[in-house]
Amino acid sequence: MTKSITSLSISMILMASALTATSAHAVEGLSANAAASSNYLWRGVTQTTNSAAVSGGIDYENASGFSVGTWTSNADLAENMTYELDVYAAYANELDNGLGYSVGYIYYSYDNDADVDFSEVNFSLSYDAYSITYNTLVDSDGGGDLGDDTYISADAAFEVSEGLELGLHIGSYDFDAGGDYVDYGVSLSKNGFTFALSDTDIEGADGDLNFVISYSVDFDL
Repeated sequence: MTKSITSLSISMILMASALTATSAHAVEGLSANAAASSNYLWRGVTQTTNSAAVSGGIDYENASGFSVGTWTSNADLAENMTYELDVYAAYANELDNGLGYSVGYIYYSYDNDADVDFSEVNFSLSYDAYSITYNTLVDSDGGGDLGDDTYISADAAFEVSEGLELGLHIGSYDFDAGGDYVDYGVSLSKNGFTFALSDTDIEGADGDLNFVISYSVDFDL
């Protein structure tokens, strides 16, 4: 399992590099990404039972600030699950005072037998190195209606030396059915590599401190 994931991730990254080098007719606003990671964490909780993940996506953004995209990764957080496929759309802009804002929608889909698809809307404000985001459930195959579950996060990113970025994160997940938790993390990123520490206040294995190493590439299409 680990060997096949590693081979696939190397192939994706090599293919991404080749496309970047040979693309002669780029489409304005169209881009793609590929990544390999030692673990897939989402809001502080592993989605791959602490195993490696390979992911990739395609995004389109026009000058008006409207964007759409899709992203996929291996995942096995539930029975009969092997992958996650997300589809999303957003609008982002910035006011004259430098305050940025965005509103978006995202649909998270998984294997049909897993029966855990759900969707969210999100709202975000940013200024300089700081941002805060509010996410709320729209609907879910597992039960739940608009506004039942919410996740609020605050993030900051600083360039501590040339090309080296320090990231700070804290988030709070509030579930209508209980089981609320807080997650927090710190990361260092440079030249596509990211080293991150992430933890939660969840008791048990899901709340363990996680150290994640990842590499990602982005390229225009």
